Amino acid sequence: MHAGAGMPEAVNTGAERVIVARDWRTLDELLFEGAWNPELRRFRSERAFRGVVRQGLDFRTGLVRLGGDPASKERHLLRNFRKYARRSFVGDDSVWNWLALAQHHGLPTRLLDWTYSPYIALHFATADLDAMNEDADVWTIDLRRVNRALPPPLSDSLASEGSFVFTGDLLSSAAGSLGDLPGLAEQPFVLFLEPPALTERIVNQAALFSLMSTPDARLDDWLAGRPDTWRRVVVPAALKWEVRDRLDQINLTERVLFPGLDGLTRWLARYYRER
Repeated sequence: MHAGAGMPEAVNTGAERVIVARDWRTLDELLFEGAWNPELRRFRSERAFRGVVRQGLDFRTGLVRLGGDPASKERHLLRNFRKYARRSFVGDDSVWNWLALAQHHGLPTRLLDWTYSPYIALHFATADLDAMNEDADVWTIDLRRVNRALPPPLSDSLASEGSFVFTGDLLSSAAGSLGDLPGLAEQPFVLFLEPPALTERIVNQAALFSLMSTPDARLDDWLAGRPDTWRRVVVPAALKWEVRDRLDQINLTERVLFPGLDGLTRWLARYYRER
């Protein structure tokens, strides 16, 4: 990248790695940086992305936000979800696939939503028109670096599969239940779980979840001590309308990401709202 008007502004504050993108070209380059795989000679990123509409939002899970004892509530929530949602589930019976399905439908869980797509992350960073006067963030996670901190049973499973994220089946081979995870390491760790393609929404959003080994652990706390695993790209408020319009132009909208009439009406209501 050449120095000048398009040069990103880097901000280093302690463990943070924050870069402010001042224009679309710089933003695009930052989000696709590191995607080139020299072995494959293809652009194949090994990163996960998460867009948030405002800076300063933490990574508390829906489960933690409920308050009380996360471990106790998690057992009750997941048990009852499995009991009452049985007719809606078409995957295998692993707890990991049930957990992914529950998160997908809005149940408070220990999972956090991510995506393989930087543009989908940008959509979620710019979809709330009431927050267009505030800076947004796109977090990027280097999955290979994150996996270096996995306990051996899990890292071995990924290595044998030649993968850098878990499926429910693969995770079940090393940990059959939520209670198995804490015993694999002395300190909390994070892994990334790809949900089964149960719905068009999961497929269209290139969905991915982060999963902490204990229900009360927070991903932002874990990342704070590992600055080499992540980057936070700031989308300034002054750039958000341009980003939003570009995403609409390439048809990356609620109509695509939330297939069905609900997504259609959400897209129309946003698209025709006055600036």
